Amino acid sequence: MLPIEGIEYLKMFAEIQAEIIPGGVLFIHIEGDTIVWRKASSSFNIDIFHVNDVVKSNSIAMKAMHEKKVLTTNVPIELYGTKFVTIAIPLLKGDDVVGAFSMVIPRINNVIRSFNDFASKISEMFPEGSVIFVTDTNKVVKKQASKKFDIPSINVGDTLSEDSVAKKVIKVKDEIIQEIDSSIYGVNVLEACYPLFDEDNKNEVEATLVIMTPKEVAVSLRNMSETVEHNLNEISMAVEQLTAASSEIHSSESNLNSEINEVIELSDEINEISGFIKNIADQTKMLGLNAAIEASRAGEAGKGFGVVANEIRQLSEQSKSTVPKIKSITENIKNKISAVSEKSITALNKCQEQSVTTEEINASIQEISATSEELNRLAHNI
Repeated sequence: MLPIEGIEYLKMFAEIQAEIIPGGVLFIHIEGDTIVWRKASSSFNIDIFHVNDVVKSNSIAMKAMHEKKVLTTNVPIELYGTKFVTIAIPLLKGDDVVGAFSMVIPRINNVIRSFNDFASKISEMFPEGSVIFVTDTNKVVKKQASKKFDIPSINVGDTLSEDSVAKKVIKVKDEIIQEIDSSIYGVNVLEACYPLFDEDNKNEVEATLVIMTPKEVAVSLRNMSETVEHNLNEISMAVEQLTAASSEIHSSESNLNSEINEVIELSDEINEISGFIKNIADQTKMLGLNAAIEASRAGEAGKGFGVVANEIRQLSEQSKSTVPKIKSITENIKNKISAVSEKSITALNKCQEQSVTTEEINASIQEISATSEELNRLAHNI
C-alpha cells in the first residue's frame, strides 16, 4: 500500500517509465470508484479505462481497496481483446483507503516479446531470403523481411482471413507447412506456420509464427527435372522399341542365314542333277552311235532307224552342251548366295552388337531417370 501523499511523485515516475517498459504499460489513478488520471505507453494504448470512468465493484482495484492489500490478476483475452496483467495498489490517507494506483501490463508471448531480437538475423539465414511475421489470434502484430525477399502485401495490422494458414493453425493447434503458387503473392513460396501456446493454458493457441521463403529455384529445378524425366521416359520407350526391333531383325537375319544355307545345299543338288544329266546324255549318245551302226548294217530297211538314231545323237549333244551352262549358272548363283551369306552373317553380328549397345544405353537411361527422380524429390524438399 502507498500513502496518498506520494501519488504525484508516483505519477511523475510513471510518465518516465511509460515509454521504457518493454511491451508498454498503462498506469491508472483511481479516487474512490472513479478514474481521475491515465498514462499509457504509445505501444499499448488500448481503448479501455478512461478518465471519469466508474470502476466496477468487482474489479481488481476495488477488491484491493476493500481488502487493503496489493492484488494481481490475469485478464483473459476474451474480455478486452488482449491479454494483460493488472496490479492494483491501495492508496491510504492515514488508515483509510481513498483510492488505488493500478498498472496494466500486456501479457506478451515470449516469442513475440523477443521477435525484434531474433527475426532480423533468422530472416537472412535462408539463401533466397525470407519473410518472418507473428500474429495474435486476429491480426499480424510484427513483421521482418530479409534484404533479398519481401512480400509487400503482408503488413503489421492486417486482419487474418478465415482461410489464412495462421487461422488454420490456431484452429488445429498444430504446425502447417505448405507450398503456395504464384497466384497468391506473385511468387511461389513455402509457408511454414507454427502455433504459440498460452503460457497459462498449454492447450490454447494465442499467437502464431510464420516463416515464408521463395521457391523459385526449387520450382525451376523441379520443372527442369520433370522435363528431363519426361524426355528420358520417351527416349527409354524409343530405345525399348529399338531393342524389340533389333531382336526381330536378329531373328530375321538368323532365319535368312538358315534359308541361304538351304539354297546353297539346293545348288549342290542341282550340280549333282547336272552331272546326272551329262551321264544320261553321254549314254544316249553312245546308244545313238550304236543305233546308227546297226541301221547302216540293215541297209535300206534301217534308214528310218538311222534317222531316229541321228536325232538321238543331236539331242544328246544338246543336253550335254546345256549341262555346262546349268553348272555355270548354278555356280554363279552359289557364289552370289555365298556373298549374301557372308553379308548376312556380318549383319547378324552387327545386329547382336547393336542389341547389346541398346541394352547398355537403356540401362544408362534408367540410371539417369532414377537420378532425375531423386533430383525431383530433393527439389520438393527445398
